[in-house]
Amino acid sequence: MGASENNSAKPRVRPIVRLGIFLISHSNIVSVVCFIAGVVALLLLPILAKNTYISENALMPGSANNMLSTHHVSDANKFIKDLTDLEFRSGASPIESQKLIAHYMSALDAEVTFHKFYPQFNQFHPLHFFTSPNSGIISENATCSSFGINTVGIIRAPRGDGKEAIVLVTPYNPNKVGLGEALSLGIAYSVFSLLSRVTWLAKDIVWLVADSQYGEYSGVAAWLREYHAPAFRRVDIVNSETCNESSTFNQLGQGLYWDGKLYGGFRRAGTMAAALVIKVAEQVHKQGLRIKVNKMWSLLGSRWLNTLGVIFESLGKFARSLNPQWKFGIPATEYVEGAATLASSLYYQGLGVPTGPHGAFRDYQVDAITLEISPKVSLTKMIRRNEFILHSGRLIEGVIRSINNLLEKFHQSFFLYLLTSPSKFVSVGVYMIPFALLVAPLPIVAAYLHANASDSTPQTTSALEVDTSQKSWKWLNSARKVLVIHLWGAVVSLLPFFLCRVPNTTPMTNFVLWGLLSAFSLLILYFILGSPIFEAAASLHEKNKWASLKSVTISTAFIGLSLMSVINFATAEIGALLIVPICLMARPLKLDIQARSWSTLLRASCNIALGFIVFPPVAFVLLKGAFEDFYGMNFGDYWNWVESLWVWNSATYLYVGVIHLPCWALCIHILFHPC
Repeated sequence: MGASENNSAKPRVRPIVRLGIFLISHSNIVSVVCFIAGVVALLLLPILAKNTYISENALMPGSANNMLSTHHVSDANKFIKDLTDLEFRSGASPIESQKLIAHYMSALDAEVTFHKFYPQFNQFHPLHFFTSPNSGIISENATCSSFGINTVGIIRAPRGDGKEAIVLVTPYNPNKVGLGEALSLGIAYSVFSLLSRVTWLAKDIVWLVADSQYGEYSGVAAWLREYHAPAFRRVDIVNSETCNESSTFNQLGQGLYWDGKLYGGFRRAGTMAAALVIKVAEQVHKQGLRIKVNKMWSLLGSRWLNTLGVIFESLGKFARSLNPQWKFGIPATEYVEGAATLASSLYYQGLGVPTGPHGAFRDYQVDAITLEISPKVSLTKMIRRNEFILHSGRLIEGVIRSINNLLEKFHQSFFLYLLTSPSKFVSVGVYMIPFALLVAPLPIVAAYLHANASDSTPQTTSALEVDTSQKSWKWLNSARKVLVIHLWGAVVSLLPFFLCRVPNTTPMTNFVLWGLLSAFSLLILYFILGSPIFEAAASLHEKNKWASLKSVTISTAFIGLSLMSVINFATAEIGALLIVPICLMARPLKLDIQARSWSTLLRASCNIALGFIVFPPVAFVLLKGAFEDFYGMNFGDYWNWVESLWVWNSATYLYVGVIHLPCWALCIHILFHPC
């Protein structure tokens, strides 16, 4: 009776606790299964893609008849002819084309202004990631002639309250206007001409003709900075006092000021609801007006990817033979194209460098897209050109009509979706599954190492005398080592601020100096903080603490990857594919070599290979070479990529320096631990 009472008095272990104990006790098997499942789930994303649909009824695409007519096309052709004739006119200066654009804008009763800006050069600032987009640095060597001029026209909405605006952007180089740029200006002018006369417009229209002589991004970014956060800069003040601007900048306003159609100062409209960058490619594609999403072209001919597509297609046919309602599997060609599109999206998002001037709107939380239109045939014949302008203008008109109908900001961002084709997408609820499977083993293995760390410590007399408080200090010591290495990663991330100030250096030289200073800074931290990380004559108790160090390292990697998945999923996904395997497999090489078995030697070989591949510069070169080309590539390209991350304030730079590099260094330390 007493025994039964004692048994009934025992608390029952909850199922979730049992599951946790089971997973921790079988951490090796769970790690292998989860990682393989994560890779397979990532490869299945093109199959799991759904058809695109309209979830915002206010957009109403195609619900209204197009108003853009051949009359607007004729006006656009006249504008294009006048613009291209300036190229063949002897003695014509670059400002003549800008004056012509301003005259055409003013003829539509638009508010026309000129915006003068100075190019910003790539220069790293340690606080650039935590300050406003207006914190850019203008070159101290800016001269009177090294400035650009944007031409801006604003149409006020007759039915609007002036609180919102839609931005049209057409980059062009006034020093050499090509046919593609002239056509993009003509298409934008036809739409701008239409919008200046309609009565249904509820949002202001801003047409920004961005000066691209210093790059397509520079002019757009400078105008956005002035639009959102105007500031007086020392370079502007100095040049206004020392440069004879009347012979250049002020010449643009002659005639327009007299008519009262050119406005002085900087003109603004409402809050930007969306932005559309219009570009016309000069090459033809022979497939008519269609929507195309960029692909990773090198994967289209990949043998392993085509084989995988055939396998998935066969599995889909087998599944439908068992149950016709099962819709698993797609044709092999569709799978390969979807995978190439998805890989392109992840790769370029992970690099953190936009592919067009629309990236300048990112820092201001403005939805923007670059619409690059390629003609079907050569546009030398006027009939073909008229058709091209009409179809392209109506496409842009439809986009503006849809945005004009919106009563709220786009809240279903493209960050929550990945396109596998123009008509199919993968939602966040699906593409987060592979990432969750990849990082799921990390906390499980960390818990296993924490629970079994004492097993790796020999039970000597001195070890048995260690009390509970001393054991806790053992884990704090491991946490201190991890903290030191992550502080070192932060120092490494700040070093380029000083290297950029060294004159006349090449990217390869900067990369080498960066590596040397990084190694030197690690030694300085070792001496200042007294970290015993590289002690050769460590005590026996110190030598057997690699398991606790690995546990803390894995925990920090899990936290870093989880945080990064919220900021930039592509970076977190690629980072997990690289860093998770070495975090899970890291084990002192000395132990594997002493075991002298095929399995341990294979693990040691894999750890050495992973340690080489996961090193950030090597990983960058391998990824870029696999997806693009290895020809002419060197480690100096890594420095160039880092510079591009500074320009775009990409969080990928912080991830590489503060999370990926320290975790790699800790794993390398575990491999060479003196156990």
